[in-house]
Amino acid sequence: MSGWDEYPAYVSVGERRRRNQVAIDRLRKTRSDLAPITIEGRLLAKTWWGKAWNDNLEGYQDFAYRLDRGRSYVRHGAVLDLRIDPGRIKALVQGSERQPYRVEIAISALSPSTWQAMLEASAGQLDSLEMLAAGSFPRRLGEQFTARGDGLFPAPSEIHMHCTCPDWATCCKHVAAALYGVGARLDHDPSLFFLLRQVNVSDLIASAVSEHSQGLLRSAERVSERAIDASEISGLFGIELDGEGQSPPVKPPKLTKPADKVSPRKSPSAKARRTK
Repeated sequence: MSGWDEYPAYVSVGERRRRNQVAIDRLRKTRSDLAPITIEGRLLAKTWWGKAWNDNLEGYQDFAYRLDRGRSYVRHGAVLDLRIDPGRIKALVQGSERQPYRVEIAISALSPSTWQAMLEASAGQLDSLEMLAAGSFPRRLGEQFTARGDGLFPAPSEIHMHCTCPDWATCCKHVAAALYGVGARLDHDPSLFFLLRQVNVSDLIASAVSEHSQGLLRSAERVSERAIDASEISGLFGIELDGEGQSPPVKPPKLTKPADKVSPRKSPSAKARRTK
């Protein structure tokens, strides 16, 4: 038996991955709905929402001590199962023991005042749910979403963690692995973020698209009695006519007053009437 002053035996990355896969296969015999976290490639998260979630964690000193080990665990497939429900994250994380540790993380609901501020900030900034999911919104709006203390992402005081491992730290490596697992899961389904923070993403879209639609109607009224140039077409239909890879802009025909319209061939009688 090793003493307290001895380091645990080294286990290679390949062996860790193999052991974690064995644990997943074992659990799947009794749990067909198992949802492990699988990291492909070097990045833990690839989309705006996944990256923003991880950046928020790494921006607080409260979590810094255990995050490195958590990154290693999630990379090697140690998060055997992860569930996201309203205000709650549940995970099974494989450690050094045969049985995985149970992790439970409670996330406080977003305050009504903060959510209302986000709705107002988003007005006219989004065109669709797809735009929100892809993180394709103005930088200023993204900065408001990620603002410390009054943005969408939880502060340390809003994250309450528990793990069945014997580690005394509040944010143990198993909890950290589960938190990084959330970032990976948001890559595939960013709507889970709003579920976790207990707000209705439809409210955000309805507010933004409603404002956008009203703006389109106002623009249509302004240009209805005059020529529509390329920039106005771009604004009305949400496309960029001058962008790279786009077809060249089509110049709209010049609109003239009815009195100036003439036939291609003028009859003598018409010419005579006009010169009187």
